[in-house]
Amino acid sequence: MSRFDPRGKVNRALLAGVSEYDHTASDHPQGVSGQLPAVRHNRTRLEDALRRGGVFGAGEVRALASPAPDDFTRELRRVCHEARGLLLFYFAGHAVTSTSGSELHLQMRTARVLTGNGLPGSVTFSEVLGELAESNAEQVVVILDCCYAGNAAGIWHRFDDPKRKKHKILLLMSVQPNRCILGGDADAATPFTREVAHVLDEGGEVWLSELYSRVKERMAAANYRAEDDDPQRPQALAPPWKQEADVLLAAGPGIVVERPGPAPGGRFPWLRPLLARVRKTFARSGRTALAALLAVLATGAGGYGILALTGDSGPCAPALELRVLTDPDLEPAVRAFADDYVTSDANTTGEGCRRSGVTVYSAGAAHVVTALGERSDPWQQPREDVNPQRDIGPQPDVWIPATRADVGRVTEAQLERVFARLEPDAEPLAYSPVVLAVPKDLEAGLPPTRRSLTELVSALKEAEPKAEVRRPDPEFSDSALLATVGLYGDGSDVRGAEQQIARAGRPESSAVRLLCTLPEDDAADDRSAVLVPEFLLRSGVGCHSVIRAERTAVYPDDVPGLEPTFVRVRWEGGDLDAQARDDEVDRFRDWLTGEGGRKVLGEHGFRSATGERGLLSGKAAEYGMTPSVPPADSADATQLDRTLERYGNAHGPGRVLYLLDSSGSMAGLWDGTSGGPGILQQTLKGLGRGDEYGVWAVHGLTGRTHTELLDFGTHSRAQAEKALKPGKGGAEVRDAEADPGAALLEALAFLRERGASDERPQLIVYLTDGEDDERLADGRLREVEERARASGVPVVMVTLNSGGCDRDRPGTRVAEAAQGRCLDAGDDLVPALRDEVARTGTGEE
Repeated sequence: MSRFDPRGKVNRALLAGVSEYDHTASDHPQGVSGQLPAVRHNRTRLEDALRRGGVFGAGEVRALASPAPDDFTRELRRVCHEARGLLLFYFAGHAVTSTSGSELHLQMRTARVLTGNGLPGSVTFSEVLGELAESNAEQVVVILDCCYAGNAAGIWHRFDDPKRKKHKILLLMSVQPNRCILGGDADAATPFTREVAHVLDEGGEVWLSELYSRVKERMAAANYRAEDDDPQRPQALAPPWKQEADVLLAAGPGIVVERPGPAPGGRFPWLRPLLARVRKTFARSGRTALAALLAVLATGAGGYGILALTGDSGPCAPALELRVLTDPDLEPAVRAFADDYVTSDANTTGEGCRRSGVTVYSAGAAHVVTALGERSDPWQQPREDVNPQRDIGPQPDVWIPATRADVGRVTEAQLERVFARLEPDAEPLAYSPVVLAVPKDLEAGLPPTRRSLTELVSALKEAEPKAEVRRPDPEFSDSALLATVGLYGDGSDVRGAEQQIARAGRPESSAVRLLCTLPEDDAADDRSAVLVPEFLLRSGVGCHSVIRAERTAVYPDDVPGLEPTFVRVRWEGGDLDAQARDDEVDRFRDWLTGEGGRKVLGEHGFRSATGERGLLSGKAAEYGMTPSVPPADSADATQLDRTLERYGNAHGPGRVLYLLDSSGSMAGLWDGTSGGPGILQQTLKGLGRGDEYGVWAVHGLTGRTHTELLDFGTHSRAQAEKALKPGKGGAEVRDAEADPGAALLEALAFLRERGASDERPQLIVYLTDGEDDERLADGRLREVEERARASGVPVVMVTLNSGGCDRDRPGTRVAEAAQGRCLDAGDDLVPALRDEVARTGTGEE
């Protein structure tokens, strides 16, 4: 391994610091030993040092304040997916080992210690190691500041890793194995993290090997002690360190001057305001060579030393932490302006101290609406079955939904036992329309505005039949829900509208995730128009270094746009620091709605919330946008709830009717996994216990044209497989011919009757060898096409011989009329048909 310089790469740092615990030994028999207020300083001190260090860019450092296990795991997986260069993982908090010492349990906010080996609320280091080993990062650095941190090296050595992925992981640990460290005090960071941050701030390039050596030297000189008065000695994975396995962690100019005596301002009161001005000056201009100035200041201080200009939080009180919950698609932008705010003058006292920190997290929009509207009680007092703290995150001080209509949805649901009160701003922060982002190769002839979404989709598919439209999950992403409002129109044909959306399996959770995953398949990326917020065309997403297809925004006029709104959330019983928290929330809001916030929102591609909705900054044409857009109507709370209900119905338990050609000509195409029954068996995994389905054996020319192999209803997989098993008692070839036209007409009538009162997805699958196609011709073919077109039930026509899907073949014409799909021997039949069934069914439990 060569020395690794991550500058210019997509890097991530995840700093998990657990300072507050729900259960401590003083108030709970199963609680951890106590709170860890020093860890608050750890988070801010190390975060500041990394941000200044020149390796991690804006938005690349994420601090988690006392996360629950699910929050921690979610963020860990996220940074593992996003990082392409360096991934730095840091943990500070309580940790315990297994009885044998072979496992290290990192204890999160909800941690408890049960009799025996029960450790709920903890995450094992082996699990963390597994996630890090599978990450997309080139190099991983783990820094642990917790009891038994040194045990992590043994776990690394024992980790089962046949592909040797763990070898990209280097460890720096605060203490030797089987030693417990002291928790520190409330006024400063813990010794190890304090020294790590100090060395990172010394200036110039700081490599991991140098960091380890310097921290080790400084801790030995200071004679730091672990529990039982043992010396506290930091550890590295394999000391002595080898240069070829080294990583650059900082490359900033850095200015740190020791403070051997009291903080300035006591004996020399003139010094404190002077230092405050110096800090502000160099916060704006960057920290340059200041030897002469520092010498003068040091002389004037009379030997008392001067305060570090790098943000050392020694004389500063712990910053109040604001919790900001937002929509998944907004999270990158919200993180960016939160990062800018935290380091701004507005968030800095005259003494150079940080007023507040900001923790940003996101969760599915529908889940947040439900939690704030119906579950604010268990958000404060979690239950086993309902636990928003686990599923969403901590109780927010501020909520920034993608649309103000979400506030209405919450308040309409708040009927009794309401513990969260919402105070939304009167105006949104910004505006971003939901657009159909079309690859430039497909955009020819599409009008940019003044058309409904359904008209635009139809025009796209008419111009390019292979074009696909993709949308994130409306149950998770508000932008997808807003797009679905336009897609459904008057709501008369929800099933038909959903057939316009390309999907195999579960849709991506957000527009960001959709834009991340599409480039993994170049062909799919090139043919896919995506329904996403317009601002993502400018800000992009940081989870992929590959080049995505260039897209141009097309603006439907019936889709409400994103109107992110600042909402203050007040919690019942949360008044101990209400005034201080109000002050910091107001300060954050004022900055966000002022010049600083508008600048960041503009850089991310947002538009003005009023007027002609012009871009806040930048040239539209560079990003495939139009200069100004007339806004669609704002979203309506009732409309969103109804659209979400319709979407749930359309994607709930489905109905699938299989028609299996069982005429004599199928005899040579019957047995084995490539035979008719075997192919249908392989699609059953797309159906679950709540889905209704049946199988008709198609044969006969007069009277009844089929017999039931499997009656229509709900079934276990075993029942269905037994019915489709070739031979007596199962699927058999009959000494007869078949009438495909009559069978299709009967099937369309059968499903039309069952779907008359709901919007559940339905599908007909007709599998044949095509030998009886002459009976599906002329007037009978036109009749089947008309009935299929009117029914709204998609039909998949599967022909086991080549050429069955050639232009003007009966199977092709029926599938097109029914907005279904035609498959023949030239296709990859089984996976293609399985995907079609999975779009309708819910899958096996």
